[in-house]
Amino acid sequence: MISVVLIGTGNVAQNMFHAFLEAPNVVVEEVVGRRVNALDFVMGKAKFTTDFNQIPKADVYILAVSDDAIAEVSKELSYLKGLVVHTSGGTPMDILHIHNRYGVFYPLQTFTKGKIISFESIPMGIEANAKEDLEILGTLGSAISTRVTKISSEQRNILHVAAVFVNNFTNYMYTVGEEICAENGLDFNLLKPLIKETAAKLDDLSPLEAQTGPAKRGDQQTLHNHLTILKKANQRELYILLSNEIKRRHGEKL
Repeated sequence: MISVVLIGTGNVAQNMFHAFLEAPNVVVEEVVGRRVNALDFVMGKAKFTTDFNQIPKADVYILAVSDDAIAEVSKELSYLKGLVVHTSGGTPMDILHIHNRYGVFYPLQTFTKGKIISFESIPMGIEANAKEDLEILGTLGSAISTRVTKISSEQRNILHVAAVFVNNFTNYMYTVGEEICAENGLDFNLLKPLIKETAAKLDDLSPLEAQTGPAKRGDQQTLHNHLTILKKANQRELYILLSNEIKRRHGEKL
């Protein structure tokens, strides 16, 4: 049995809390947050506190807080004797160096306010400053996920950059697509089957192989027609930039 104290009340903390509750070999000793009203998700399920000076003993202390808050919270908890880890994709493990035992417990997934998702298929990146603690994190990760990976801070940071491209930037493209639909009286829901099929293709093809569209085909007439439809400068700039990159990658020339 691995005992855990979870520090944080955001989307990652809430999802991780629910995952631990369902794990047979994990016990959540307490959840710690700044404000009582942010700890509603814990009430009736586990102990909680807003007192950072009275945290109970546990095997692992998980700092599920924003990247900017990790160093500050770590300093407040310098008295802890157990293994202290953060959950950030882009923050080095050594930010926790004031602790004797420290590491990273990183879920590679996007989390949305009010939505609880299963951890079963979420890749869990783990790192620790001691072999024994890496094994503990491996066991803890395996209790909630089938995809636990040992990964260095450098590799995790690179993976985080890649994640921004495939998640955050892609989602912004959805925002632009929704904007174009709204400007022309069209329902964005008409595009959702296309979005789902595009993602589903990656189960069988590489992104390079799955690429379609006028830029890949070198269909100049369609490309120029689309530019006449786009009235906003930022939409046109994005269209030209992305189309040129696709053509460059697939060997087409303007």
